[in-house]
Amino acid sequence: MSAPTRITWRDRLRYRFENTLSRGTIAIIGWLALISLSIVLLAAVVLALLGVGADPGDPGSRLGLIEGGWQSLMRTLDPGTMSGDEGWTLRIMMLMVTLGGIFIVSMLIGTITSGLESRLGELRKGRSRVVETDHTLILGWSSKVFSIIGELIIANENQKNPRIVILADRDKVEMEDDIRAKFPNTKNTRVICRSGDPLDMDDLAVVDPHAARSIIVLAPATDNPDIHVIKSVLAITNNPHRRESSYHIVAEIREPHNLEAAHLVGGDEAVFVQGSDLIARVTAQTCRQSGLSVVYTELLDFDGAEIYFTEAAGLGGRTYREALSSYEDSAVIGVMRTHGKVLINPPMNTILARNDKIIAISEDDDTLVQSSSPPPKPDASAIADKEKSEASPERTLILGWNDKTTAVIRELDNYVAPGSEITVVRRADIGNSTGDADWKALAVELQRQRLQVIEGDIASRAMLDAVQVTQYHHIIVMSYSQLPIQEADAQTLISLLHLRNIAEASGKPLNIVSEMMDLRNRALAQVARADDFIVSDSLVSLMLSQLSENKHLDRVFRQLFSAEGSEVYIRPASEYVLPGRPVDFYTVIEAAARRGETAIGYRLVAHSDDPSRGFGVTVNPTKSQRVGFSEHDKIIVLAED
Repeated sequence: MSAPTRITWRDRLRYRFENTLSRGTIAIIGWLALISLSIVLLAAVVLALLGVGADPGDPGSRLGLIEGGWQSLMRTLDPGTMSGDEGWTLRIMMLMVTLGGIFIVSMLIGTITSGLESRLGELRKGRSRVVETDHTLILGWSSKVFSIIGELIIANENQKNPRIVILADRDKVEMEDDIRAKFPNTKNTRVICRSGDPLDMDDLAVVDPHAARSIIVLAPATDNPDIHVIKSVLAITNNPHRRESSYHIVAEIREPHNLEAAHLVGGDEAVFVQGSDLIARVTAQTCRQSGLSVVYTELLDFDGAEIYFTEAAGLGGRTYREALSSYEDSAVIGVMRTHGKVLINPPMNTILARNDKIIAISEDDDTLVQSSSPPPKPDASAIADKEKSEASPERTLILGWNDKTTAVIRELDNYVAPGSEITVVRRADIGNSTGDADWKALAVELQRQRLQVIEGDIASRAMLDAVQVTQYHHIIVMSYSQLPIQEADAQTLISLLHLRNIAEASGKPLNIVSEMMDLRNRALAQVARADDFIVSDSLVSLMLSQLSENKHLDRVFRQLFSAEGSEVYIRPASEYVLPGRPVDFYTVIEAAARRGETAIGYRLVAHSDDPSRGFGVTVNPTKSQRVGFSEHDKIIVLAED
């Protein structure tokens, strides 16, 4: 092994010089500026020592040190300045200075320009720290982000300086451009984007999750999105710099088997929305009640009436039945006890405590105000004394297949009468992961329905004629989510158009619920006149937005979308009030209360095809306004069954 080479002073200088250059643009600018200054000073000293003057024939024009330095500096910055020099000594000196300026100063200017461009590039990436507080933080990026932003913009209209901060592994400018294209006017809400990985704690620090009012974690479009979501929640809750108070986290989970691990990570600080389960529950409930999707959308979006909580101090000691009529412009739906238990449509004789909270549907949180005067007495003579009709076996047809279909079938089994039938038509080449053994196991599991599976093309008119769609009480069109979004919605749209044509030809109305993947395709699908549309991404986005504003709503929604407890039903108005007789909503509330139900709105069949009138659905009507209901109109209630 050879002896090590002795380190010379040249090696040391070179090593130190390279170390300074590795510090970046500022170090390079410093060296170039130093070299440029050295050239100028050297030229100034030489001119002063040689006594060179601007005019060789005038001894008084000799350049001193300061004047020589100034003249040299001008030549480095502007080569054209030397054209007026006289005398070869001065010309040669200025030529050397100018050549130095061309190479050294030009490099300096180029380096400064490059440094500025690099800095602008860093700013474009969005790496500067966000100094906002009390903001809504969105981690991740998906198609749901636009619906969430839109809802939060509406929710923030009565807030002071609201902010939405987004951290995603995308280019900052691209995110801002996409948001600006969707929302040219964000009203009083400012949307701030930053580029980074939500799993990286250093990137998280840029958006300061510890100062956020609420945090929404979106599932990315990857093979294992739930792992990404769980790790993002873990990076917040187990952050070494976490705050002392609890976080308000709302996260999206795709697979139900990951919920247990998610709850272990999030604890009491995180609420998880399992999208496929939510959509399955809503689809199962909606297919049996035309217009129910409009009711759910009204409750979940911020454009109109939403669910709020308010102190029940003024109603302490009174019954739930009395509370129903205590708000002129809000619809009471339940009570949250002091210990946090939520009761939706509790028994009418439930006594309210002063520390309880009223749960009500209202236009805004500041409109949930108890009436100052006692409510008018209901018109008892207009209340119908009609028994609730008994449930009979139902036939349901499901067209299409995706990973939510089995959940829809299981959920339907909780609502239909024994002896009901359900038929599934699906293409053999799409979503064929469910084998015959799985179908047989599902069929055995069902208690109230008999299951039949048929292979066929739902976009084929011949296939739809063969299954005799007019013989079914309910039809559900499920999207082939295994296909590209637009192709899946195209299949759904073609099927809907065939169903409409069959209904018109037969003269028999069809009760159709359709699942759409892209919200933009809903307007196209409305030409098919389906009763309800379930837009998967939009529904999950609305739920995430609502929970980000108030995590207590999770307990409310779990009851409303569950087969246990009270759910939303749309029932004939003739079961509550006499048809054709104008009544106020206080009378409708009393009619529903006698049946142990809570009335929250109505649907007028005359407007059921008019989108501008909410397809005839009115949630939380003004109670003093009088309405005359026909035989075909409906009352929207919360009931056990």
